[in-house]
Amino acid sequence: MCGLRRKDFRTTVNGKQTDLYILRNSHGYEVAVTNYGGAIVAIMVPDKDGQLANVIQGHDNIDDVINSPEPYLSTLIGRYGNRIAAGRFTLGGKEYSLSINNGPNSLHGGPTGYHAQVWDAIQMSEQSLALSLLDPYGHEGFSGEVRINVEYTWTDDNELKIDYLAQTNKKTIINLTHHAFFSLTGIANPTPTIDDLQCEVNADFYCPIDETSIPTGEILKVENTPFDFRTMKAVGQDINADNEQIKNGAGYDHCWVLNKKEVGELSFAARIIEPKSGRTMECWTTEPGVQVYTDNWASGYTIQNGCTAPRRSAICFEAQHFPDSPNRAFFPPVVLNPGEHYRQTTIYKFGVNK
Repeated sequence: MCGLRRKDFRTTVNGKQTDLYILRNSHGYEVAVTNYGGAIVAIMVPDKDGQLANVIQGHDNIDDVINSPEPYLSTLIGRYGNRIAAGRFTLGGKEYSLSINNGPNSLHGGPTGYHAQVWDAIQMSEQSLALSLLDPYGHEGFSGEVRINVEYTWTDDNELKIDYLAQTNKKTIINLTHHAFFSLTGIANPTPTIDDLQCEVNADFYCPIDETSIPTGEILKVENTPFDFRTMKAVGQDINADNEQIKNGAGYDHCWVLNKKEVGELSFAARIIEPKSGRTMECWTTEPGVQVYTDNWASGYTIQNGCTAPRRSAICFEAQHFPDSPNRAFFPPVVLNPGEHYRQTTIYKFGVNK
């Protein structure tokens, strides 16, 4: 259905085999995943007229996935999603130094983070895929050997459920997420912008950032700012506002503090509606925050099937803990100790407004 060929995703990287896995629900709708970086390369869902299209950006062969101009294009992210200031943090009285790969900061676990690893994969059923990875001590500067399991489940309700589980043998930090680039219009040449996309985010507060995209440490109200998505509005309405925070992010690239009744509850985070196609998507998560990124740096590079990805042709909802949390004692903690389990569930549910 998605037009992708398994043979185009098969190669060997550092002695490990890459492949393509197709998840198919009872409606016949598909999700395609490669075990290189856990990248989702297709989500085939209908519009209001029943026409199927791929609503996630990715590539149609393994070489392009590996060498993508956007290295995090719809991939798993770790060991630490988002940014850590100056690539440094202190844990247990010891300072750790990470790779610097985003201005003066460390981003998304460094250049060889989980997005660039070949995960062990087992397709457990037609609708579920299990990925696992052993992240060794010292990789990209992080402490502790960490075992990570990620399960993708594509339900009959058109929900893509992502369950994360991790354990460590030494005290460490962890902040996992998925960097899916959603284009509910369907990818095209060129893929349309998200300016008219209607968006709601269940958050009264957000984390402002400095000019290097590191949180200032404040938690500010969204009220009377371009960041107020408590009721539906077009993504493009305030994306170019004369606002310092908009300028710092070159658009939206901020962490919203989700409204939660209790820590770790699976609750509604965000909703988008694409007005022309009628496609909708909801994000639900156990995480305290969601980084909303409006694809501010895309350059029109080629993605699947000759389609292209111009600036702001996708939106990301990266469920996670807050950026730079290891250096902010009052942010929700990201420390994982031996004997503990890191757990997260995030759901992307697709539908149609007719």
